Order: sequence, then C-alpha cells, then structure tokens
Amino acid sequence: MKNIKTLLTIGFLAIATSLSAQQISKNAIGLRIGDNDGFGAEISYQRHIGGDNRLEFDLGFRDSNDVEAFKLVGLYQWVQPLDGNFNWYLGAGAGIGSYDTPVGDGTFALAAGNIGIEYNFNIPLLISLDMRPELSFDDTYSDDLDLDIAIGIRYQF
Repeated sequence: MKNIKTLLTIGFLAIATSLSAQQISKNAIGLRIGDNDGFGAEISYQRHIGGDNRLEFDLGFRDSNDVEAFKLVGLYQWVQPLDGNFNWYLGAGAGIGSYDTPVGDGTFALAAGNIGIEYNFNIPLLISLDMRPELSFDDTYSDDLDLDIAIGIRYQF
C-alpha cells in the first residue's frame, strides 16, 4: 500500500511538472507594440531554454517628434503560472540601438527590466501586456528612465 502511494505521488508530481513546462512554448514569434517616447513596434522572438525560463529578443523601431530610433533588446525571463492559461513573468536584460535627431545621430546602449502578464490560448497564440523600464546610457537619445508599456501577440511553435 505504501508503494502504491509513493508511485501515485511520483506520478502526480511528474504530470504536474510536465503540465507546467507545457505552459511555455519552445518558440514564439510576433509583434510587440508599445509607446515609450513615441509609438513603436518590435519584431519579438521568444525561446524556451528550460524549466520556467526563456529568452526574448526584440528588434524594433521608435518614432517620436524629435527622435527616430532602431533598437535590439535581449531579455532573460522567469515565467510563472498564475491561473489557468495565464502566466506572469519577470525579466532583465540589455540592448543597443541607433538614433537620428534633428541635431545629429548616434548609437546607444540600455539596461532593461521587464514585468508582464500573458494569456496562452488553446490555439498556438499568445497575447501579453508588459512594462519594460529602460535606462539609456546616451543623453542625446534619452536622459531618463523610460517606461515602455506594450501589447504583444505571438505565434507559438
């Protein structure tokens, strides 16, 4: 009887672990549309790297009254189940980019954090809402902490 309880417990834990791991798709690609100092869109790619962790890479364009910028941001994210098909995630990373202003152009580096919530549909579609604080290391591009709030929609495969 004790062996049956032990086997059932191990089986339950194995199923629970595999269900949790299925919450994060191996790959996801799509768009992330947001606004920090101007409207912008990013091509977003997520890669599951094991457990509840993934990498996210965003290549985007920002356009405001005074600045046009391209940037590439990489983030390491920790994903946790919230309820049903909802997950929340927290991440940190960095990026590089280039900008063009009326007074000149240049390159910049940035440090970024990330916190968000996502819904994983029963079809291969993922929708998210997140906030990414970014601290740029170039006063011409940005001289303060920018909060990039965005909606993302990604195809999972």
